[in-house]
Amino acid sequence: MPENRVLSRPRYGVDAPPVPAVLGAAGVACSLAAVRWRRGRIATAIAGAALLANAGVYLHTTVRGKLRVWERELDRAGLKGDERLLDLGCGRGAVLIAAAGRLPAGRAVGVDLWTKDQSGNGPAATLANAAAAGVADRVEVRTADMTALPFADGSFDVVTSALAIHNIPSPEARHRAVDEAMRVLRPGGQLLVADIGAMARTYAAHIGRGTLRPLGPEYWYGGPWFGVTLLHAVK
Repeated sequence: MPENRVLSRPRYGVDAPPVPAVLGAAGVACSLAAVRWRRGRIATAIAGAALLANAGVYLHTTVRGKLRVWERELDRAGLKGDERLLDLGCGRGAVLIAAAGRLPAGRAVGVDLWTKDQSGNGPAATLANAAAAGVADRVEVRTADMTALPFADGSFDVVTSALAIHNIPSPEARHRAVDEAMRVLRPGGQLLVADIGAMARTYAAHIGRGTLRPLGPEYWYGGPWFGVTLLHAVK
């Protein structure tokens, strides 16, 4: 995206775009096969409908559902408006910018390595989205590894992360990322991590604190088998 392009509204892209593309293509293929085949027609049609439904649920989550959920969860966090907030794996800024809108006297900092896990990922896209949302003056982005954050202990009042930590390859490194999140939190600060349920449970077990809450159908990546859970912990 050209850096001088002005967006009329933020555009957050699609999470792991090959996934819904493959689900949709497979669903269409099965549906077409069901029209042509005689044997196994019903089973093939059902498979096609299920795959297309999964693709639809996935796209709803990544385009709209997760945004609604994070608006709700940030409201629940009870921000006063002057906090310093860090978003780990900020991507194109969906959570970062929603938080910044609640921090008129605060600061929202996003870090990422800008991988292809999200379409159009990059710091320029994030800053363009912040400008489109009218919060560019309180948003900062950095290229940084969440397992070795370039911030001092107790630098932030809130740390958030949405579907980012599970992308780290090893359990040990994922635990380092959670440890880093806790390190940069001030005493009394809040950790809000949304991730695949099984992963969120391991983070909670590792730090030995926090509550876990499934975030519901609006945060299903295809279906309940790939639902997202929120870990909320206070340091």
